[in-house]
Amino acid sequence: MRFTKTLCAIGCVLGLIGPLLAADAAADPTARPMVKVDPQGHYKVVYDIHSGEIAAGISKGLYYVRGLIEAYGKQGVTPAQLDVHLVMHGDAARFLLIDETYRKAVGDPFAVNANAKVTQDLLDLGVSVEICHSAMRAKGWTPGDVLPGVMIVHDGYTRLITLQNDGYAYIGGF
Repeated sequence: MRFTKTLCAIGCVLGLIGPLLAADAAADPTARPMVKVDPQGHYKVVYDIHSGEIAAGISKGLYYVRGLIEAYGKQGVTPAQLDVHLVMHGDAARFLLIDETYRKAVGDPFAVNANAKVTQDLLDLGVSVEICHSAMRAKGWTPGDVLPGVMIVHDGYTRLITLQNDGYAYIGGF
């Protein structure tokens, strides 16, 4: 118990552990401290989304970005405190196409791009959704084939490097 109180005191002074942690530890001596984000902070992140994988019926990358925003929200961080960029290239670029072009890209004349709604939702939250022009050119897509609001970047790799150099946390694997 003494260690927990000392940990809470140090954490509170440093601003790492909130005052509620001390109350939780006093109420339950088996409780463990949980690290949370600063609800007053501002966070910069860039997602490298290149896979054509699906999760819950949409791009796995878009699915996880939405989850990140929800996780921050549960810790008191608003979307306005987040500076999120999604750089979509490779197989993932097709998720940013209007329905007509998406149908051709997936080879299904009846397909509807289920990613269009989540993309718009993310754009509405202030997320910068970006498509690689090199991927577009390789597939024969024009700016008119891309969902409204999506920014076209020269190429995915240089964009990712630039954002990382500007201090954005990199999340890849999608």
